[in-house]
Amino acid sequence: MVKLLVTYFSLLLVFFISRVQTSDVSVRLDVPAEVTAGTEFEVSVTVSKGDIESFSRFQQEIPAGLTANSHVSSNADFSFEDKRVRMIWLRMPEDDEFTFIYKIKVDERLTGTFSIGGKFSYIDNNERRSVSPVAQSIYINPSPTIDPNLIVDINEFEEKVIQYIPPVSTMAENIACIRQRPFLNAAGTEYTINLLVNKENKQKFAKIEETVPAGFTAVDIDNKDGIFTYKNQKAKFLWMNLPSEPYYMVSYKLIPQNDAAPSLPLISGKFSYLVDEKTIVIDVIEKDLDLASITDEQLQNILEEIKTQPPTLLAEAEQKEPEIVTEPEIKEEPVDIKPPVREPEYTEPEVKEPEVKEPIEQVKQKVTKPKSIRTSEYKFKRDLAYVLEPESGVYYRVQLAAGHIPVNIKRYFRKYSLDREVRKEYHEGWLKYSVGSFPVYKEARDYRVNIWNTTDIDDAFVSAYNDGVRITVQEALMIANQKWYK
Repeated sequence: MVKLLVTYFSLLLVFFISRVQTSDVSVRLDVPAEVTAGTEFEVSVTVSKGDIESFSRFQQEIPAGLTANSHVSSNADFSFEDKRVRMIWLRMPEDDEFTFIYKIKVDERLTGTFSIGGKFSYIDNNERRSVSPVAQSIYINPSPTIDPNLIVDINEFEEKVIQYIPPVSTMAENIACIRQRPFLNAAGTEYTINLLVNKENKQKFAKIEETVPAGFTAVDIDNKDGIFTYKNQKAKFLWMNLPSEPYYMVSYKLIPQNDAAPSLPLISGKFSYLVDEKTIVIDVIEKDLDLASITDEQLQNILEEIKTQPPTLLAEAEQKEPEIVTEPEIKEEPVDIKPPVREPEYTEPEVKEPEVKEPIEQVKQKVTKPKSIRTSEYKFKRDLAYVLEPESGVYYRVQLAAGHIPVNIKRYFRKYSLDREVRKEYHEGWLKYSVGSFPVYKEARDYRVNIWNTTDIDDAFVSAYNDGVRITVQEALMIANQKWYK
């Protein structure tokens, strides 16, 4: 009897602790029991968030043959990639309970039963916690309109079916960036440039880069929640997250640098975005029309017109982490590949005919043995030079560049006259170079802005760490309870 009571109270204690640890957070998943191949169905997830207010994430793996699209996001950032659905909140909705919905399209060749679950992760008292909804089973009824010989069980779909991957030109055929011919303002003192981006369903990472003629300065008018920069006659719009509309317009103006009557500027531009981790670059097309009042029909006519002009896929040798992700490769190839001045290496003393009466082979052994030891010691120490050391707690650094070919840090970054030491780290297959260590995000942000203003590195960005491990800035801000600054 005593043993039973002890067991009972132990179970109560475990239950109580688990309730405290999860802060009364719960997740409920609602899906249909049956669906038909070739159709869509809704996944409804209801979250009771308890006391959670900051950063959180819902993640769900779905089988091959299913694709997901956002429907009701509840202020989350939705993404679907590699069979994984992600919903990320920087701050939770105000309601104690909220529901988000996304849709899943079922390939018309599928049949069979699959399970769908997920995991909701959040931070509670500076610790990561998670809670999972009860997984649900869904049966796929085969499509009545497809040849039965083509039908495949969902659990064998990835193994048996070779998915068709359309060529880049097909995927990008309706992606376009159109520039309205520059026009003078009412006073005749400056030009306005409107740019329309037709992005279709692209959601992340894009850039417009315009080269403007000498004698003009570019100033932002409307960046559509992007980042506008102007330096060295290049005007850039950068987006980490693209606007939700299928097409949108941004604007900037060109101001002449002298009092002379401005002539019509000749501008060249490129629009860059990502497809399967490859950078696609297309030309900005200039048209003599009013983009502010363009109709859907006019836009479709323009898109049909430029379909015959496939985008440029950067050659494999030119591939680099896209600048929009601010992971630029080091651009000075002579420095990366053939540094003009090499680091000093240990040089072996010349072996001369010894004056002592010992056999020559013994003397060579004495001189040669330290050679391999001293040379390897030097190379080991050189490889450790400027390696980023982990620190405790949450901190921030400013990343300057990333590449695959090592550089001489001291020589390469000397030209920027930085007042802090540059360090390197190996992360996700890249050599990444960063500077500084800041306990507060705003300090790192300010130092990044200083680098933008005092050097020609215009794509430096803030990276975050927790006990030496890279995390997102959002996670760092939430863990450290700090405020985000643009």
